[in-house]
Amino acid sequence: MTHSHRYAKGFTLIELMISLVLGLLISAAVMQVYLTNAKTSATQKSGSELQDASLFGIQQLESHLRLANLGNPVDEITNDTPKGGIVLSLTNMGLPEENTEYPKFLTHTAGDSDFTSTSSIASVNSDQLTIQYTNITGEVLSDCESADVLIGDTVIERYFIRESLPDNKNGLVLACDAGRLNNSGVITGYAASDPKTFGNNGQEFIMGIDQFKVLLGTQTHVAGSAGVMRYLTSADYLNNTTTPAPKPAITAVKIGLIVRGSTPVVGSSTKTTFSLLGQNHTLKSGEPNQVRTTYESTTLLRNARVVNVNTAIK
Repeated sequence: MTHSHRYAKGFTLIELMISLVLGLLISAAVMQVYLTNAKTSATQKSGSELQDASLFGIQQLESHLRLANLGNPVDEITNDTPKGGIVLSLTNMGLPEENTEYPKFLTHTAGDSDFTSTSSIASVNSDQLTIQYTNITGEVLSDCESADVLIGDTVIERYFIRESLPDNKNGLVLACDAGRLNNSGVITGYAASDPKTFGNNGQEFIMGIDQFKVLLGTQTHVAGSAGVMRYLTSADYLNNTTTPAPKPAITAVKIGLIVRGSTPVVGSSTKTTFSLLGQNHTLKSGEPNQVRTTYESTTLLRNARVVNVNTAIK
């Protein structure tokens, strides 16, 4: 009687282990390629968003800053200049000092009394910049909330950081709040219920902002020379006791922004510390891992020129 033997063929334990290791290596390589591509795509998308902020939002901001003091017969801006293009005081707005409604809407440095602000930076909040101008161009202009500025209108515009509305889904934004000033310095031009009324939340002007800082460029009179240029915070300018009254003329505005893309970056952490207007700014812990960059811009106030005349006889 004969017996037939059948042998089952399969993988040995060593072969299975080798296959498992090779599979893991291939999976890890594929995952690494995916993460690299995802990070590259997110970085490129964020870079495009940052470029949009630079090309459109910041250029629009600069164009409005160049209008500061337009239409004012007084071309030397200080905190005492009626209708002065940089609004530092109620005197600039033509209001009495006892007014309690508008002080928080003036140009402010973070930490000023009667002023609160926010940022994504640890221990350093954002500043606020308020400008004004009168439309004497002969054409209808648009304010920063896209409302018509009729010929002869005096506009006041406030730039500040706030949370995006309605639910802060997009994080912090640079907003602009615009209104009109009548001859008595009273804010007019919009109905109280109109979102464009001065003193409201304003319109989102540039998305994805972590920090907004402002320095005022001042030029002091020096006989026989072009003067000395210094850049000060609004708080330092108002509290400056090193030069006698009146305060030095403001001839430029320097702004600094930390801007972020909206697309989260997968993989390694992005930069968290930035140099802005000569100071280091470190993100708060827990801020999303996004591509960020800084922008600094100096705008000369074409309607606030200071001309020094050398009166010495030669």
